[in-house]
Amino acid sequence: MKLCLMQIAPPSAPAETLSALAGWATAAAAQGAAALVLPELVLPGYNRPAAHRDLAEPQGGPWQDAVARIARAAGIAICYGWAERDGAAVYNVASVIGADGTTLAHYRKIQLFGPMEHASFIPGTEAPPVFELAGRRCGLLICYDIEFPEHARALGRRGVDLLLVPTANPEGYPHVPDLLVPARAYENRMVVAYANYAGDDNGLRFGGGSVVVGPDGQALARSGTTPAVLTVELPAPGALPEDRLSTQIADLRLPG
Repeated sequence: MKLCLMQIAPPSAPAETLSALAGWATAAAAQGAAALVLPELVLPGYNRPAAHRDLAEPQGGPWQDAVARIARAAGIAICYGWAERDGAAVYNVASVIGADGTTLAHYRKIQLFGPMEHASFIPGTEAPPVFELAGRRCGLLICYDIEFPEHARALGRRGVDLLLVPTANPEGYPHVPDLLVPARAYENRMVVAYANYAGDDNGLRFGGGSVVVGPDGQALARSGTTPAVLTVELPAPGALPEDRLSTQIADLRLPG
């Protein structure tokens, strides 16, 4: 399976993002990618609490319909972050839309980060989803979730071998893509694709550093601090033999 990850500049408006997405999806599909992974809250933007309040949409709304049309037209799955309204509540969510336009997975972020997220969103309460994509068993987390090993471990126990992580990691936290993402991949013998922004968003600067890490903990592709596209041929599931550490982790039983 070939995966395309977009490290984009922070978006300015949903209409412009959706227009750009059509081009990104077409280009990624032309490279043979089965899926395109975008950052957290590309719709309507990350550091934009007024937009979260005023523009958040329900599932099945115009944003989701537009992404489905783009996925169908390009023939590629799309993983993206957005702001979901459900009654009075607003959630920081990620969805995966299949190449046929159907929704494969939908997830509400559990681990909210910082004052802005806590002011804008309600934390999710459902376990992260597991779904099939291009012959892979996949899971979905959002940004800060990956820093808590329990979430990735629970997905690993459910057979996930590819974990998609839309993120919005600011400057000053390079240990996340450099240390924690590789640790989650190695601990659970899975591929982790971590898609970040690069540049300034309403006064908040993002550090880039998007990365796709293999199950051996080594980067298959890594970006710098400017907008970039990572297109990666992923190793086959189970391509690496078990070692003593992964066996010990697999045997670990947590209380509760």
